[in-house]
This record gives sequence, C-alpha cells and structure tokens, in this order.
Amino acid sequence: MRSPNLTLRLESPTTSTSLPAQVYATASEANPPCAAHPPATIQRLEVSDPKPPTPTPAPSRRKVTPPVDSAIAPWLLRLAYPLGRFVLFPFYFGRVRISGQEHLPTSGPVILAPTHRSRWDALMMPFATGHHVTGRHLRFMVSADEVTGLQGWFIRRMGGFPINTDRPAIASLRHGVELLEAGEMVVIFPEGNIYREPEVQPLKPGLARIALQAESSQPNLGVKIVPISIQYNQPLVPWRTQAQVHIGPAIPVADYMTGNPKQDGKLLTTALQTAMNRLTPWEP
Repeated sequence: MRSPNLTLRLESPTTSTSLPAQVYATASEANPPCAAHPPATIQRLEVSDPKPPTPTPAPSRRKVTPPVDSAIAPWLLRLAYPLGRFVLFPFYFGRVRISGQEHLPTSGPVILAPTHRSRWDALMMPFATGHHVTGRHLRFMVSADEVTGLQGWFIRRMGGFPINTDRPAIASLRHGVELLEAGEMVVIFPEGNIYREPEVQPLKPGLARIALQAESSQPNLGVKIVPISIQYNQPLVPWRTQAQVHIGPAIPVADYMTGNPKQDGKLLTTALQTAMNRLTPWEP
C-alpha cells in the first residue's frame, strides 16, 4: 500500500493583511484507507495576533503661567516713603517741581499714566502722588527685568507686580484689572520702556485694554486715567539733577466705550497720547 499524501493549506480572510490567519492540515488519500494506514487526523491551528502595547502619552509641554499678585507691607512703606521724601530726594535732587496734584482722585479706580525717563520714576511717583498727597497707596505695573534681586524684593512688597512689556502675559493684565475692580490706584507706564528723549513715545495698547476691560466688568465702575509727565534736565539723572512732574486732568474711561473694544482701545490710547503731549514741555 502507498502512504497517504498530506497536503497543507493556508487560509486567510478576504484581505491578505487581516489577522489572525488560520492554518488547516488536511489528509487526503488517493486510495481508500486500509487497516495498516488509518486516516490522518484533521487538525486546526489558530494563530492569534498579540495586542500591541498601549502607548504612553507624551508629557504636556504647555507652560503653566503662575498667577500674578502684589502686596503692600505697611511697615516697609512707613519706613521707605518718609526716608525718600525727607532724606533721599532733598539730598540727591537739586529741585523737584510738582504741579497739578489737584487732578489726583482721592477715591475710585485710577490709572496713573506717567512718561518713563529713568529708574528714578518708580520713586518719583510716590513722592509726587503717594499716600501723603491722596491718602492712598500705589500699585505698580513694573517691567519684569526690574523685579529681580534685592530691588525686586522691595518692589514686590511695595505694591509692584511684573509684566513683560514685549509680550504681556494674560495673568499680569488680569491682575491689573482686578486691582481696578477693587478701587485701587495703579501706576502703568504706557510707553513700556525707559526713553531718554523728552518727547512722548508711541504708547502700548495694554493700558487702554486694562482700563476698558475693568470698566466693562462692573456697571458704573468709573475708571479714570491720569496723564503725568516726568522730566529731568539731565537724561542720565546724575546728582543734583532737577526734576519736574506735571499732572493733567483725569480721562474718564466710560466716555470711550462704544461697544467695539478694538476701536475703543485705539481711541482711548490716542486720547491719552494727546493729553500726555500737552504736559511734555519743560518749564524753566
């Protein structure tokens, strides 16, 4: 008798790439089976495709912006302001002339908008518009590169908070709005950086944006912007420099709200620039 012929056949689903494949082994005989050679047993083998490992999600690279806050240390203000007013300024400056203090509101949300000609401006503002004049402490929006080291330590405890003047963070702008909603007096340098030229430089749009957003957040909030000109007779402000601070009438923000935020911001910025230009000339 002849040995049975074994044939292997691979069957797969309709698409050649589908898994799992099934392998069948069948026995066929050309001649009828005999006792010496019983029929081959049919076996079915199933090959299953192992599940691919679950990919681990990549860690998020999105930066989390820390919240911005400002604080006032009363003990520090009680020490620093009188020291600057009665010792530092009389010793360092030859003469400081201040005009227009009657334009400073004594209540309600206010933005003080001074020109920026020197690092001395941050001390000149409390000297000309601070607690001894209005009965109010100032909050400052300060360029982030100035809020570092020992100087930054003092700024953060005297009402200052940082902002990137080139790419303002939402958190810094939001904090400015929150301070106005709380009825604070906030100092914002609308030119953004220090300029030695006496002329008013093009203003950044951030101040108007903060003012309009705060005014729209509460009915009749009454935000006002006070234009201020700070000038020195010597650009680098050496010892015995003379300084002048001129304060103009307040600008009511509500007068520039027409329902078009983008257009309103441009109109308010233009009005502030015009008001600051009127204060610029040095008075002998």
